[in-house]
Amino acid sequence: MPGRRGVLPDWYSDGDSAILWIAEPFGVRAFPYIPMSTAGRSRASGRVTLADVARLAEVSPITVSRALRGERAVAPELVLRVQAAARTLGYVPDPAARALASARSAHVALLIPLLTNALFVDVLEAVQRTLRPAGYQTLIGITHYDAAEEEQLLREQLLHRPAGLLVTGFDRSEAARELIATSGVPCVHLMETSGAPGVHSVGLSQADAAAALTRHLLARGHRRIAFAAAQLDPRTLQRLEGWRRTLRDAGLHAPTLEWLNPAPSSLALGGTMFEQILGQTPAVDAVFFCNDDLAQGALLAALRLGVAVPGRIAVAGFNDLTGSEQMQPPLTTVRTPRGEIGRAAATMLLKLMRGEAVETPAVDLGFELVVRASA
Repeated sequence: MPGRRGVLPDWYSDGDSAILWIAEPFGVRAFPYIPMSTAGRSRASGRVTLADVARLAEVSPITVSRALRGERAVAPELVLRVQAAARTLGYVPDPAARALASARSAHVALLIPLLTNALFVDVLEAVQRTLRPAGYQTLIGITHYDAAEEEQLLREQLLHRPAGLLVTGFDRSEAARELIATSGVPCVHLMETSGAPGVHSVGLSQADAAAALTRHLLARGHRRIAFAAAQLDPRTLQRLEGWRRTLRDAGLHAPTLEWLNPAPSSLALGGTMFEQILGQTPAVDAVFFCNDDLAQGALLAALRLGVAVPGRIAVAGFNDLTGSEQMQPPLTTVRTPRGEIGRAAATMLLKLMRGEAVETPAVDLGFELVVRASA
C-alpha cells in the first residue's frame, strides 16, 4: 500500500479499482470502492448522493445522515467510516433534499438588532459554536430595531422551514408574535426572560441590573445621578426604568436628570452628552450611561477637558464591553453574560428541536456589578 511511512491514506487505487482504508480502534479495515467515474451518482444531477456514501461505508443511508449531522447515537467507528467515505467521494449534503425529507431545513434563524454592537457579536459567536457541532447552520437576520423589518424577516425565514428560531427580546409587532406562535417552529427568546406559559427565554433582568448599579452610586454618596441613553431600544428603556425606580425610592428622581437621545450609541455621542451634562444646574455628580461605548466616550472627553473622574463627577456604564477596563480611569459597569446567554439559548433550542423536555423554560443568568475607579 503506497504512502508515507507510518501514514495511512484514506484510500488507495490501482487504477481500475480502489480500496478505502478506515482506521478503527483495533486496526484498519479495507472496503472496495468503485471509482467516481462509475460510482452510483444521481443520474439526473451528477451529484454524489447520500446512498453512494452509504454503499461505500457499508452502512445504511440513515446512519450516514445521522453521522454527518453529528448525532451522538452513532458509534464513533461508524462516524469515521462515513466521514472517510464522504471525503473520498466528495459528497456535499443537499440542504434542499434534507428539508424535503424532514419537512424542515438544517438551519436556525437568528434575528438580532445589529451586528455593529459587540454585545450581539458575542451572542452570535456562542450560538454558532453550539449549533454547528449538532449539524445546524445559523442564518442571521438584522432587524435594526425596526418592528416592520423584523416581521418581514420572519416571513422570509419561515418560508424556508427553519428547524428553530432565536429572536431578541419580546418587543415586536402583533403580526410577528402571531407568525412565531402559529409557525410550529421551536423558538427561544434572547436577552430577556418571561414567565408566560409556553414561552422559552434566556437572559437577565435589565431593570434589576440598572437598579443595582444605581444603588452602588447612591452608596458612594452621589445624589444627583443622571441617566444618559442612546438608541432607546427596549432593553435600554428597561434600564431607564430600573434607574428611575431606585432614585424614586430614594426621593432623588427628577425629570431633568434624564438625557435620552434616539441616535445610535457611540463614543462620539457619549462625549457630546457628557459635555452637555457638565453644564447642567444644579450640578450632576454622577452619570449612569446606558452602554459602555457612551461611557468610554465620556471618559475620553473628561481627559480632554481636564475634568476629574470621579472627583468632580463619577461615570458608570453597562455591558462591560472591550476596552472598559483599559480606560483612564477604568470604567465601573455591569457585566452581562452575552456568551453564556448565546450558549444556553442554543442548547435550549436544540432540546426543543429534538423534542426533548425543557425543565426550566425561563433562564435568568443574572449580571455582575464590576466596580472600578470611575465610580
